Amino acid sequence: MTTFPTLDAWLTHLESAHTVGIDLGSQRISQVRDALQVSFDCPVITVGGTNGKSSTCAILEAILLRAGYRVGCHTSPHLLAFNERARVNGAITSDADLLPHFEAVEAARLSLSEPVLLTYFEFTTLAIMHLFASRRLDAVIFEVGLGGRLDAVNILDTDCAIITSIDIDHTEYLGDTREKIGFEKAGIFRATKPAICADPVPPQTLIDHAGQIGADLWLFGRDFRYEGQAGSERQQWSYVGRTLRRSALAYPALRGANQLINTSAALAALETLRDRLPVSAQDIRLGLANVELPGRFQVLPGKPSIVLDVGHNPHAAAVLKQNLGNMGYFPYTYAVFGSMQDKDIAGVIKHMKAEVDHWCVTDLPTPRAASAQTVEAALREAGLTDGADSSVTRFASPADAYQDALKRASENDRIVVFGSFYTVAGVMAYRKSQQH
Repeated sequence: MTTFPTLDAWLTHLESAHTVGIDLGSQRISQVRDALQVSFDCPVITVGGTNGKSSTCAILEAILLRAGYRVGCHTSPHLLAFNERARVNGAITSDADLLPHFEAVEAARLSLSEPVLLTYFEFTTLAIMHLFASRRLDAVIFEVGLGGRLDAVNILDTDCAIITSIDIDHTEYLGDTREKIGFEKAGIFRATKPAICADPVPPQTLIDHAGQIGADLWLFGRDFRYEGQAGSERQQWSYVGRTLRRSALAYPALRGANQLINTSAALAALETLRDRLPVSAQDIRLGLANVELPGRFQVLPGKPSIVLDVGHNPHAAAVLKQNLGNMGYFPYTYAVFGSMQDKDIAGVIKHMKAEVDHWCVTDLPTPRAASAQTVEAALREAGLTDGADSSVTRFASPADAYQDALKRASENDRIVVFGSFYTVAGVMAYRKSQQH
């Protein structure tokens, strides 16, 4: 059996050895799950959607931890280290915690009469499932990687499925309309189990699929909603569900206009599971006050104002634009921006161009990225010109682009680092290196 002494060696091996691409089908991974004998006695919550998945997972996790439960939370992708994908009781797992579970997945894979190939995401998700299953937890939360129906996370039978939002992304795998994508995402729903959809305008395909399989569909605006005044930091808001009302809640510590929808979806999930995972109003208040998630409209302290946001599709860019607009006046805004080539770059620019004056566009350290040249061409196409009040400059790395923006920005200006996870991670890694 192949085995490796370090987590990094495992991950490097998986990146190169298991290049099945995204093989659409869950049969292979289900065989390995059965060989591993992965199962959970505690409630399993799965979270899918286009944007807002990680925020919703973090909100659920924070509330459940405050209520004293032992919680496993899986999110992806990671920003700086793979270990961020697996948290147990709020703490990021160590390499030593993860290694035995990588070995267990490999042993289970090889134990099959015909060993199957697993993608990087499938292998690592199984390892994290195996880790959580070994820890006697009270609740586990799994973020879906891509779509839903054919995703690795969907081999678990969920006790409550949440879909945060549905927009056009990953069209080569999921389809090119919200109806097609909605059907793929609804694949995480289960018969008779709560199926929560936080998208205010859900595609009919999602509603139909929930009806066909007999899932208990909770729709935003019909079965649950929030009331209260968005926009004011000191305002309170209320959650209204089918049988529960939670009043006088503070805004979540995660900033941004869309976080009340994400929080409402999390509270709807907890309402459906209240017999097994009861939480008090105080648990919710403390959870919301303490929830943290790097890179999601994260405003760093100090001047110039620096915002980190992993928004990389038009839907996320529209939300980012709204959040930036709510921040008040800045003479100039500098953007550090890099993107994957399969993203709708023109659609992202369309939303952001009114908010950004100077664009520092960057290459990214992955073959899937669009080159800085391609991004610049899209900006020029959108009408961006160079002058005292606007510019487009190309850089070889997010760190180089960020340093240039820092040099040029005055302390009253603003720097927005957004786009791919690689863009935000590159700047976070550079900032960390400067702190030592």
